[in-house]
Amino acid sequence: MKLLHGTLTTLSTVTLLACGTAVSVSHSRAAGGEASGLVTTATAAGKLELLTPDNCALVLIDHQPQMAFGVQSIDRQLLKNNTVALARSAKAHGVPTILTAVASKTFSGPIWPEIQAAFPDQEPIERTSMNSWDNAAFRAAIEATGRKKIVIAALWTEVCLTMPTLEMLAEGYEIYFVEDACGGTSQAAHDMAIQRITQAGAVPMTWQQTLLEWQRDWARQETYAATTGIAREFGGAYGMGIDYAKAMFGGHEGK
Repeated sequence: MKLLHGTLTTLSTVTLLACGTAVSVSHSRAAGGEASGLVTTATAAGKLELLTPDNCALVLIDHQPQMAFGVQSIDRQLLKNNTVALARSAKAHGVPTILTAVASKTFSGPIWPEIQAAFPDQEPIERTSMNSWDNAAFRAAIEATGRKKIVIAALWTEVCLTMPTLEMLAEGYEIYFVEDACGGTSQAAHDMAIQRITQAGAVPMTWQQTLLEWQRDWARQETYAATTGIAREFGGAYGMGIDYAKAMFGGHEGK
């Protein structure tokens, strides 16, 4: 309820799905009267824009041994493969990256060395909170990127991914979570967390999808070798295909 120009007014907001775009519709209703002053805001238009190295930042949360021990929703070696590939992809494309860890010296251990190796001069933000957004240094690091599109992966899905994702969505950030670089303590825990944040407006991605969206055009020769090198090392059948084409036919996608 709000008093506007001496009139008691009730404000309500309804979210509709129109042509695949979420639209927030606000109704202003005078007490005992009809709705008036309809306002619409397209809240999902930014999500239709492709990710580029210049419009997003990457956040990797709690990829640490103790956290990985509890993961049951994905093979742990596959999880590590995917997360390291994502970190290397961000490094290759110059995407601002934030690393953070929880209780690394007293409980969880350091972040995986392969991730740290991609950013050897970067000190992970140390936390005690399960929710990264509760940490002032983390919030400052996000704000310092100057980017509203945040690509995120975390352990565990139901805790350290879900909580900051919901908080950042509420603050107006667009969140793109890399599902195959996350893991939960059970399949159900992971799946329900994914459903929750997706329904809240977060966008699901995979590490390889993210890499190729950043590359986008094989004519971008400055990142061609790094992109195909990451795909060859971590991309399974796709990487094998690159090896085959190069060996048999001298294949080069940029020419």
